[in-house]
Amino acid sequence: MATIKHLSSKNSNYAAAESYLTFQHNEYTGLPILDEQGRPKLRDSYLLDTLECGESSFAMACLIANRKYGKNGRREDVKTHHYIISFDPKDAVENGLTMEKAQALGFQFCKDNFPGHPAIICTHPDGHNSAGNIHVHIVIGSLRVRTVERQPFMDKPCDWEAGKKHRCTSVMLRHLRVAVMEMCERADLNQINLLEAQGDHVSEREYWAQRRGQRRLDHANAKLAAEGQQPTQTVYQTELEKLRRQIYSVLNKATTFEEFSALLMQEHGVAVKESRGRLSYCPPGRTKFITAKKLSKKLEKEQVLTALSQNIRLTPTIQPSSEKKPDKIRKLVDIQAKVAAGKGIGYERWAKKFNLKSWSQTLLLLQEKGLLSEDALNQRIAELQTQYDDALAVVKDMDARMDSIKELRGHLSVYRQYKPLAQKLQTVRNPAKFKEQHRAELTVYQAARAYFKANGIKTVSDLPDTDKLDAEYRKLSSEKNGFYQHYKQAQQELRELRNAQQNVEAFFRKEERSHTAPSRRSNERNSDR
Repeated sequence: MATIKHLSSKNSNYAAAESYLTFQHNEYTGLPILDEQGRPKLRDSYLLDTLECGESSFAMACLIANRKYGKNGRREDVKTHHYIISFDPKDAVENGLTMEKAQALGFQFCKDNFPGHPAIICTHPDGHNSAGNIHVHIVIGSLRVRTVERQPFMDKPCDWEAGKKHRCTSVMLRHLRVAVMEMCERADLNQINLLEAQGDHVSEREYWAQRRGQRRLDHANAKLAAEGQQPTQTVYQTELEKLRRQIYSVLNKATTFEEFSALLMQEHGVAVKESRGRLSYCPPGRTKFITAKKLSKKLEKEQVLTALSQNIRLTPTIQPSSEKKPDKIRKLVDIQAKVAAGKGIGYERWAKKFNLKSWSQTLLLLQEKGLLSEDALNQRIAELQTQYDDALAVVKDMDARMDSIKELRGHLSVYRQYKPLAQKLQTVRNPAKFKEQHRAELTVYQAARAYFKANGIKTVSDLPDTDKLDAEYRKLSSEKNGFYQHYKQAQQELRELRNAQQNVEAFFRKEERSHTAPSRRSNERNSDR
C-alpha cells in the first residue's frame, strides 16, 4: 500500500534538504553522522534527480527565485514542501518494484503535480522502521519559477502563475492521494483507499515520541539484563496508545453505548462525550478532550456503534475473564552468580525467599499434574507445544480469512456506492468535465473493479451477497474465540511447565555443586597436610 505524507519547512538553508537526502543523519537528533575524519557519511544507497533547476543546484535555484520575486524573506515564511511517497514492502517481492522504477514514478509524479517548482526527487531503499519499504522524497521550493499550463486540479491563478507560492490545502492533499492511487494502479502495485482513514491515526509527533521512548526503554532493559534482572516492559507506549488500548479493551466487551461509557469511567477513568455527532475522550489527568479523529477511525461514533451491535450478536461466544489470576511460576535465581556479580546481602536474603516460594510452587504444580518424572514432564511439554502450534495456525488462518472478507466487503460497498456515477459517465454531455468533478470516486470504483478481476469475479452475478459475507465473518469470529481460548490455555500451561522444567534442572545443578564442593575442600586440606 503506497501512502503519501506532507511536511513543510521554514528553514532558509535550502542546501540542508539535499544534505539530509544524501548524507546519513541520526534519526532522533537530526544531526549528520560523521566518519573518523569528522566528515559527513554518505548514505549507502540512493537515487537523486532535480527538476526546474537548470544549470544551478536546487538551493541556488530557490535563492534566485526568491530574489527575483522578492519572496520568502521572513522567518515565518514556508521555504520548502516535503512530500514522501512510501510503497508497500511487498511490492519489491511480489510486483518487481526497484529503486529505479520508484525513482521514475516519483519523477513523473513531481512533474505532473508540481510543475514550475524547483524540486529534488530522491529514492531510498528503506525507512526508519526497517520494514524494507522503498520510498521517494520529493522536496519542492515553495515559489513557482515559471507560469505553467493550468491543470484540472488548479482552481486559482496563484496555482499556475510564476512568482506564486505552493498551497498545500486539503483539496490539494486529496488530489495527491488520488494521484498516488492512480499511479499504483497503472504500475500494478499494492494500494489501499487513501481517501478513508485506515486504522489508528498516528501523527508525526506521536511517531517520534514512541521511537524515542522505545529507545530509552531498550537502554534501561539492557542495563537490567546486564544485572541479571528480568525487564517488566519491553514495548513503549505513548499516552495516546495507552488510551487507544483502554478504549479497545472496553469496546470489545460492551454491548450498549451507556455500558461502554460507564465501563470506560469505572475501569480506566476515561470520560467520553458526544458533540455534534462526534465522540471525544478524556483520560484521567487531562481537562481537554481528545477527538476520536486524532486517535483512530475505529473509535468514531459510527464505528463504535457498529462494534457494539456486533458484540450483542457475539455475546454468547465471548468468555468472561477470570477475576483472580493464579500466581505465575517464576524461574529460580542463581544466587551465587548474583553475589559474585556484586549483589549485596540484602539481595541474597530476598533471593532465598524468592527461590523458596518458586520451588514450592513448582512442586505443587508438578504434583497436581502428575508430572513427577522427567520423561512425563518432557512428554507433556512436547504435547502442549504441538497443541499450541496447531491452535496458533488455525487462529492465523481465520485471521487471514476474516481480513480477506473485510477487504472484499469494503470493495463491495465502494462498488455499489459509486456504480451509478460510472453509469452516468456514459450518458453525460461533457464526460471529461464530469470525470474530473468525480475523479476521486471513480478512482476508487475502478480500484474495486480491478480487485474483483484479480480475484476471479468477472460479472455482476458473481458478486457475493453482503449478508452471507457478514454471516461468514460472524461465524469465523465466533470460532476464532473458541480456538483462541485453546491457544491461550496451551500457551499459559506451556510457559509454566517450561519454567518448572528449568527450575528442576537448576535445583539439581545446585545440589550437585553442594555435594562436590566439600570433597574439593577436603582434598585441599589433605594436600596441605
